[in-house]
Amino acid sequence: MPHKLDDVDTAIINSLMEDGRKSFRQIAKELSISTPTVQSRYRRLVNLGFIKSISPILDAKLIDKKLQKVLSQNNDLKMSGSQIKKGLAIKASCDYCDGQIRGQPKVLKFGQYERFFCCTSCRTLYKEKYGGRINSLSRQSSD
Repeated sequence: MPHKLDDVDTAIINSLMEDGRKSFRQIAKELSISTPTVQSRYRRLVNLGFIKSISPILDAKLIDKKLQKVLSQNNDLKMSGSQIKKGLAIKASCDYCDGQIRGQPKVLKFGQYERFFCCTSCRTLYKEKYGGRINSLSRQSSD
């Protein structure tokens, strides 16, 4: 007899489809069920062969085209087919001013989030603007 998905199974699947990076604990909180329930349901869906993998969806527009061109001229292209290899440059924009980040980004970590900035000024202004939300998310992740 085939396994029929129930509300919990479908809620777990939908949550993972929304963001495959979620932890079992996050999903459990979201669905108001226990973490072991999420773990066992997930394992069962994997064992049944229904969930094959949780895979990232990459944005190819963020690959640094200049570097990609240079690498391909040197026959050292870091991305072959669907394989992503070490050294691939990803364009990043500042989470405050939306300008391009050159060099090492200035990083702000809070809760389970990371935000990237072009300079310390943008990071400081972001913290001032979103301080309440940052504090709230930091407290939620420590619960």
